[in-house]
Amino acid sequence: MFSASRGRRKKAAAPVAARMMAAFFRSALKVPALVLTPAKASKPATKAKARTAADKAPARPRLVTAPARASFRTLTHDCAFGQRGYKIYTPASAAGSADPLPVLVMLHGCGQTPDDFAKGTRMNALAEEFRMLVVYPAQTREAHPKRCWNWFQPGDQHRGAGEPALLASLTREVLQQNPADPARVYVAGLSAGGSAALVLAQAYPDLFAGVGVHSGLPAGAAQGKAFAMTAMGQGNPGIPSPHPVPTIIFHGSKDHVVNARNGRFVAIRALEPFAYLRETQQKRQVPKGRSYVRTSHRVGQGRAFVEHWLIEGSGHAWSGGSPAGRFVDPSGPDASREMVRFLLRHRTTIRKRRMQFAA
Repeated sequence: MFSASRGRRKKAAAPVAARMMAAFFRSALKVPALVLTPAKASKPATKAKARTAADKAPARPRLVTAPARASFRTLTHDCAFGQRGYKIYTPASAAGSADPLPVLVMLHGCGQTPDDFAKGTRMNALAEEFRMLVVYPAQTREAHPKRCWNWFQPGDQHRGAGEPALLASLTREVLQQNPADPARVYVAGLSAGGSAALVLAQAYPDLFAGVGVHSGLPAGAAQGKAFAMTAMGQGNPGIPSPHPVPTIIFHGSKDHVVNARNGRFVAIRALEPFAYLRETQQKRQVPKGRSYVRTSHRVGQGRAFVEHWLIEGSGHAWSGGSPAGRFVDPSGPDASREMVRFLLRHRTTIRKRRMQFAA
């Protein structure tokens, strides 16, 4: 999204910052596609208390070939707020079933495309495993020269206007045209896409049951491009979240594009609308990979409503991603699987879907 200082560019993570700076501004820098190398394994954390299978340290993601009966179609959505192309993955595992499918909207980062994002996150393979539709809206060069979602523009930060309204309209079209479950609709994204996903989820809590934010910023962290640079480099708490939205956050501790403080700010804002959540913290390590700290906030012993994952030593990249895509860190915990695990435990109620929210 934008570069760190010149001093920081001399560090090992500098190629990431330079590449993403080029994606946000029209820089002449040309940096090879990023695939972060695994970190040296450190000693595992001390033995933790008994935990459920879902809470165990995530394994490395596996390569899965999509079945022949699956489809990955390219479509176009046109509405009063604009036009965007998108790709939608329908799993072969959904064939012959009358049960409606969850929907996950995935917003790519700067310089990415739906195809690249799908490869890097491996989300289509998870769609087969968990029987869900995955939608990848595509940002246009007309809207932003480097295909960034405009999370920082005042006209693209609210319900009923700009990109949030366009993406909400696109999502509703998907619900109307596919065997989808309106109670289980989610949005996630990376970098600019993660920031836009958070704006979208908070603007439309009647539509989205949860949000995943990877290497993003809090809603309202910037009001224009110049403010975006400062917020990304130094961190900005953004504005209070008006509605409780289940939120899972991933951020690399060595992110020199979007300061890791922003991930903590996203978690703080996500917690504000909830009356009381109990905090637990676990330190784990991916076998032969990166260590991470997972902070969960839940009601009693039940499901988590807010999770924050800090990946030690990782930069501005999708944790546990595939080298087939750009801006990935294969040595980190599997962010895609953990996001799906977290999101599918939440759903909107009929009452909430019928509520009237102000623009």
